[in-house]
Amino acid sequence: MTVKPRPARRLSAPVRCLAVAAVLTLLGAAPAAAAERDPMALRVPSDKLQELRAVENPVPDTPEMVAEGEAVFRGVGSCNVCHGETGNGQGIGASGLDPSPRDFTNKRWQKARSDGELMYVLRHGSPGSAMITAVPGLISEEDGWKVIRYIRTFGR
Repeated sequence: MTVKPRPARRLSAPVRCLAVAAVLTLLGAAPAAAAERDPMALRVPSDKLQELRAVENPVPDTPEMVAEGEAVFRGVGSCNVCHGETGNGQGIGASGLDPSPRDFTNKRWQKARSDGELMYVLRHGSPGSAMITAVPGLISEEDGWKVIRYIRTFGR
């Protein structure tokens, strides 16, 4: 009788992030959290900035859409793992990340960045950071726009 090995299951990106942070923390190799290098630095190509600033969020800014965005942020999107329950970039998965995850409570950053820029980062990740590509692999584009509605509440 031949026994076939089971194919390896691949862990989702948020689970991998948590696992790496947990191992580093247990080994004492991770600082509590590194500071954001420059919260105002662009995370999109400069040649796309004007175009992205013109993009409007198609999801209405209603309490219902914000609540749905929060559910994705804390649920399937697992954004809170790194960005924290309060959006301050100090989530349990932030330990050892350099730079630290974006601090969504920074009012200056909130004012400077457009929703189109945030969607670009959700679609493409953020080079030089641990920010993964979330749309469309992890969450849908519509859910991404809802998450952006929720992220905006941290700056109010």
